[in-house]
Formats: sequence, structure tokens, C-alpha cells
Amino acid sequence: MSQSAIGVYRFPTPAPLPLEASFDGGRLTSDGGLAWLDQAEASLGLCAAFAAVIPEWRHGPVRHTRETLVRQRVFQIACGYEDQDDADFLRTDPLLKLVCGRLPETGADLASQPTLSRLENAVDRKSCYRLAVALGELYLRERERDGVPTRIVLDLDGTDDPTHGQQEGSAYHGYYRQHMYHPLLVFDGETNQLITAVLRPGNSHGSTGVKAVLRRIVAALRARWPRVTIEVRLDSGGAVPAIYDWCEQAGILYTIGLITNPRLTALAAPLAAEAQRQRAETGAETVRLLGEVTYQAESWDHPRRVIVKAEVLPKGPNTRFVVTTRADPPEALYAWYVQRGERENGIKDLKVACFADRLSDHRFWANQFRVLLHAVAYWLLDTLRRWLRAMRVERMQLDTLRLRVLKIGGRVWQRADRVRLRLASSHPGQPLWDSLAAYQRLHE
Repeated sequence: MSQSAIGVYRFPTPAPLPLEASFDGGRLTSDGGLAWLDQAEASLGLCAAFAAVIPEWRHGPVRHTRETLVRQRVFQIACGYEDQDDADFLRTDPLLKLVCGRLPETGADLASQPTLSRLENAVDRKSCYRLAVALGELYLRERERDGVPTRIVLDLDGTDDPTHGQQEGSAYHGYYRQHMYHPLLVFDGETNQLITAVLRPGNSHGSTGVKAVLRRIVAALRARWPRVTIEVRLDSGGAVPAIYDWCEQAGILYTIGLITNPRLTALAAPLAAEAQRQRAETGAETVRLLGEVTYQAESWDHPRRVIVKAEVLPKGPNTRFVVTTRADPPEALYAWYVQRGERENGIKDLKVACFADRLSDHRFWANQFRVLLHAVAYWLLDTLRRWLRAMRVERMQLDTLRLRVLKIGGRVWQRADRVRLRLASSHPGQPLWDSLAAYQRLHE
């Protein structure tokens, strides 16, 4: 049966009475936590900043401002509605209307899917660059909330976004064995804040665009904080001489994974043999030894320090290499390098909780715009998570936060002097709301 206001759904129950359900409850919302997203946006101002640089593609009178459209799209994504089509139902949601500047009952409905589609296709390359700059400026402002940083760690990582169809820039990637885009993501390695997200064609090498992105980010960091120390962590996708050379010339420390080759394997052989000997002697399941060698590839103009991890597992040897300009002892250096694995949680939040891999527009730059819109949704949700962490609430994944803070059913009344939202009495998210309210009182 279709989900219409007149449709009735009947269910048997273990109780004495059956259940009847219908979509005729009136001014209800499934997302009572939208009010907190609105508070996060009020703190960040990112939707407004995006709207300011999106070109106006319409002529004559308009029904929806660009900021209203951006807010509607981003809030929908943050609430778990990643598809534009969802707007055809959500445009009448009373609380979504309210946080987009419309009164729940007397205000006009929000935009439908075709309007949001035209919004995404209104951007071009220059617009996307200005949007990325706005995202970067937000990061700079938020990063110094607790004081000017003395050190910034930039974690860069590529990820795969599978494509389905004939999108511009879609290509087959041999490593991932699929047609895809290959976005480059940059996180703050200490705070996990998202600095930028750059869409790349699917067949791009892991190092494509890295130097150009680093150049812009480093310039912005040094313009804001002239004395800040900047470090870079990358996986082996960024192991190319152009990146080493540029970092060294710019005075930036780097730690980058290296792909194994016969020469490196030969240099690591004594350490690997010692790990094998210790495992045989002690009977331990796993033995890990760290050391270092001086190595110069044919494409390098000078030798560099390489950290060697020689590990013996029950399934066999596991040898890894990292090239670095840091001076830490091998054990400490490698432990610091593997901390970049924490960024996988940020990537998971961006792709799973914020649906950043839903890139179904035909135009490449429309899909780049989509990535940035999903990045805004990430920032809103992550801001709520930071507020909760400040109140000593255990860190949670963003999809868990959405379920516990945002997805609360409620009824909305528009009265003469206020709008009233009555929430589900039995929802277990109320303590989290209390923590968010306490945080706001502390920072008024």
C-alpha cells in the first residue's frame, strides 16, 4: 500500500487490541534534533558562507534564497536523507521549515528535488574553489578556539567512491578494481577536523593534486599562524619525489609510507632475520622489531631516512617501510605514523554517516559540490560531538549521534508567540540533550 495520508496499515499485536497506523498525524517531525543542527550552524556559519559564493543562476523573482537551499540540503543530509528526492516529502516537515527560516504552519514549503538539482548544477570550477576556501577558513577559525596552535599535523588520504553510470571523471581504477572517483581528503591529525575534500577522476594516482593542495593549505596556515610547525603524514600513495622535495624546501616535516621493493627488502633482511630468530627462540606468536636504514631510490637526488618495521606473524612476515624527516627513535616514529589510522574513522563518518560517496550527478563539478555539501553536514554533526565531548560524554560515531540526538519524533505547534515542539517522552537521547544545553549555558 502506498504511503499516503488516507492509507491505513493494520498489524496484529500480542496485546489484546490490533494496531492501525496512517500518515495523518499532522504537524509531526521525525527529526526533533534539527534544533541542535541549527545551533551548530549558528556557531559555524558555514551554510551562509557557502551560499554567499554560489552563483545566482535564476532570473527574476525567486522563491527560495540560496542560503535556504543550502541549509535545506545540508540539514537533510545530516539527518540521514542523502537523496535529493527526499525533499519532495521533507519540504513540508514543520521543523525543517523552521530551521530553514520558514514558519511551520503558515510559512511556504521548502524546495522540491528539481530545485535542489538545479542548485547543484549551478556551480562551476571557480565556485567549487571558493567553497573549498570557505571550508578552510572555517577550519582555521575553529582550530584556534582554544588558542593559537603551535603545531599542525596534516593527514592526507585518498578514498574510493564507486560510480554507476557515465558521470564526468568516472574511470576504472586498477587497484580498487572498479569505476569510481578518487577523492583526496585532508584532516587535522590531532583534532580530526576536516580541512578539505577534493574530488579527483577515478584513475588518478594517489599523489595527484597532493602538492597543489598542500601548497594552498600551508600558505593559509602560515598566513594565519606564522610560527606554527607543520607536519605531513601520508600513505604510500603519496610516496613520490615531488612531494618529498617540496616538503623539504618548504620546511615541513613528513612521514610517508613506502611501497616494498627488492632493494628495501634486502636492506631490511638482517632485521627481519632477527625477528624470525626471536620468534623461534621465544615461541611468541608475534615479534615486531623496528630499525632504520639510509636509502636512496633511483629517482631521488639524495639519500633519506627510512624506518623499517620487521614483524613476524603466524601467517608469515610483515615488513613495512616509512620515509621521514623526523628525528624520533624508530619505535616512537612508527607508533606516531600508525596513528594516522585514526583518520579512517573520520573517513568512515564522512562516507557512511554523511553519505559522501553518493555522487550521482553527471557533471564533475556538480559532484565536487556534493562532496563539499556532505563535508558541511560532517562539520555540523562533528560540532555537536565536540560539544558533547566537552561535557565528558563518550565519543560516538556520527551515525550513532544522529540516531540518539536527531532522530526523535515530535509534534510541532505554531503559536502566536512561539513554536512549541513536544518530543517523544520515552526517547533515550534526553540526557544528551541535557548535556548539549549545559554546554550552551557554559558558553553563552
